[in-house]
Amino acid sequence: MRTRRIESSPRAASPSLVSAATSPPALDAAGSRRGFLGSSLAAGAALFVTPTIIRAENRADKLRVAVIGCGGRGGGNLDSVMGEQIVAVCDVNEKTLRAAGQKAPGAKGWIDFRELYDDLKPSAYDAVVVSTTEHTHAFATLPALLNKKHVYCEKPLTHNVREARVITEAAQRAGVATQMGTQIHAEANYRRVVELVKGGAIGTVNEVHCWVGRAWGLQSPEDAQKYGDIVAVQDRPVGSTPIPEGLAWDLWLGPAPARPFHEVYWPGPKWYRWWDFGSGTMSDLGSHWIDLPFWALDLDAPKTIEAFGPPPHLELAPASMHVRYEYGSRGARAPLSLTWYQGKDKPQAWEEATIPRWDSGCLFVGTEGSLLADYGKHLLLFGPDVRDFKRPAESIPPSIGHHAEWVQACKTGTPTTCPFGYSGPLTEANHLGNVAYRSGKKLEWDAAAMKIPNAPEAEKFLTREYRQGWEFDRIT
Repeated sequence: MRTRRIESSPRAASPSLVSAATSPPALDAAGSRRGFLGSSLAAGAALFVTPTIIRAENRADKLRVAVIGCGGRGGGNLDSVMGEQIVAVCDVNEKTLRAAGQKAPGAKGWIDFRELYDDLKPSAYDAVVVSTTEHTHAFATLPALLNKKHVYCEKPLTHNVREARVITEAAQRAGVATQMGTQIHAEANYRRVVELVKGGAIGTVNEVHCWVGRAWGLQSPEDAQKYGDIVAVQDRPVGSTPIPEGLAWDLWLGPAPARPFHEVYWPGPKWYRWWDFGSGTMSDLGSHWIDLPFWALDLDAPKTIEAFGPPPHLELAPASMHVRYEYGSRGARAPLSLTWYQGKDKPQAWEEATIPRWDSGCLFVGTEGSLLADYGKHLLLFGPDVRDFKRPAESIPPSIGHHAEWVQACKTGTPTTCPFGYSGPLTEANHLGNVAYRSGKKLEWDAAAMKIPNAPEAEKFLTREYRQGWEFDRIT
């Protein structure tokens, strides 16, 4: 097999963690969010001071942005919109909240985003950035859409299939600028791969294989150590550990069932392996990797989904598994299978070393050749009889930046590349991989009705049971 490297470019840099610089006031005895707000105002904390000059400055050409979730990835998102006017910051961790307030001294602060929406008049803000834990994404996003505000939300867009559908439809009705935080979508390498696939460089694509080397989740202690998991846990812990100072644990739990705090859940991203809080690697990294074939092949809802892996655990997502999606023909699109692999599971071509053994990658198999890509580079793989290949002209313009693209869309109405109309169906498809895995059934998916005709018992995994006071229907 003859291979030719077409392009190589550096990977996107990872965001740094936002750290606390000062000690925040404690919650009052009742744990009131407004108690915290009031104590900070009384103390004259910089976080809540809103100087008149900042309010008035450049109001005409700056978005007024509320940022919900300010630590970790949220800190990076906050940094990326600091050129706008940050009018509100919110985080369940007081230390993180105070650090955000120091970055945006004109912002008001909340630790409960429900109270932010109660207190902040719709006329006081234009857009919202959501970077909470994924099990509260929909709760933090939907009120903004109902108020017809622009929204940037981290991936995965929601915690489950039903939430994804609700958010997608709400965004369509709102007619606002939306973007899911799949930052790699803005990089040049993905654009060149999409051009090659759409341009027919490898003929008709009938197979796609996406794999990631990350092995986080339910596995043996030995495998957890071998594969570099960030925490080794095989079941819900007995007992609890002290709640870190400043963390509003009950608020962090949100719609999830109440449970004592334990260090195996927090800080992130330990939580993402627990079904109550996250969706494991499938929906997290699937947002990045399956994004590429979704874009290049104009994918939407799969016809069938089947998962393979160890027996499902009631509470923990697996470290290793794989999922096969089957897509039917549509217009010029031929039927194809797309297979996702995580952890120890790998494609046959990788196991047999007929392709380079990249730690993570996406392999498009076409009638005229194959294309292998990761975040920063790609290879065209042709047989020995292929004639010299001429790259098609670039047709997808460079991105001005994933966040900048959204900000520009908010101000001018130009389109984004990962609006909820695109990223909602992508999120649904990823979640369906987990539905198939947890149900142990090959699913036939009726996307229009959101039903599984051949396995209706699996439909319980399309949504979740919400804790009293956090019922999703209350805001839908």
